[in-house]
Amino acid sequence: MKTSVKIGVVLLAVIACSATNGMGQGRRVMVGDSQGWRAGTNYTNWAIQNSPFYINDSHVFKYPPPGKLNASPMSVYLMPDLWSFTTCDFKTAKLVGNPTEGSGEGLVVQLNRPQPYYFASADGNGYDCIAGLTKFVATPMN
Repeated sequence: MKTSVKIGVVLLAVIACSATNGMGQGRRVMVGDSQGWRAGTNYTNWAIQNSPFYINDSHVFKYPPPGKLNASPMSVYLMPDLWSFTTCDFKTAKLVGNPTEGSGEGLVVQLNRPQPYYFASADGNGYDCIAGLTKFVATPMN
């Protein structure tokens, strides 16, 4: 009987921690880990490995400025919906990070709503995006 009570208390503590994990300060998540945001990378796999994401988590996009270590400048767009994300239609996308904003401490985007955030790069005429690379979805949980 005492063992089942202990298990119940531990389970309740785990549930309480899980329920409040997304509240408060959130965590800083480096997009692409130590490799950062770069062309030709499958960030969908990265997002799966680093999820779940929570409300108030911040995604940090780090990439070198144009002319340094990358042949083509990088940027970060927030796509308005799944269709734009899937088809790589950047006409109504919001530029959240231009080619120079990823250097230094990086570009920080806070996930402050329980909605899908569709991130993509339009660089290289959107070739990587069309190929399913340099884009990912993050849907923070409460």
